[in-house]
Amino acid sequence: MIVSENRSENYLTYFSNGTYDAYADTTKEKGGMEQGFRPHELLEAALACCMNMSLRMNAQKLSIPLEKVRVSVYLNREEPENPTFEYDVAFDASLCDSDRQTLLDTLARSSVRSTLSKSFSFEQKAVNTSI
Repeated sequence: MIVSENRSENYLTYFSNGTYDAYADTTKEKGGMEQGFRPHELLEAALACCMNMSLRMNAQKLSIPLEKVRVSVYLNREEPENPTFEYDVAFDASLCDSDRQTLLDTLARSSVRSTLSKSFSFEQKAVNTSI
């Protein structure tokens, strides 16, 4: 679970999972101070990190010698009714083509990608009048 709390600066928002802390903010054009990740960047980060971890886990499971991998994710929202996660994957040069393709084939099963591919619903659990 993530908990977020406002800070005194316009839209700066602290968030934590109870162990790790970070900040989110918005752009100066929208009144923020650009002192943290923008919310859509956090979606991009969740997918990029999960895909990166999935590639490394699968490489280990399949005994594929993977030294380095970089995943870049961009949430293209040009069509508001059809946002698209666009991603690039870069492997170290020592990986052979067949191992590279084997690992790429596993990306469709990464857990965050699988979750983001489903329909969502939202449910408010509570409204508290004191913090």
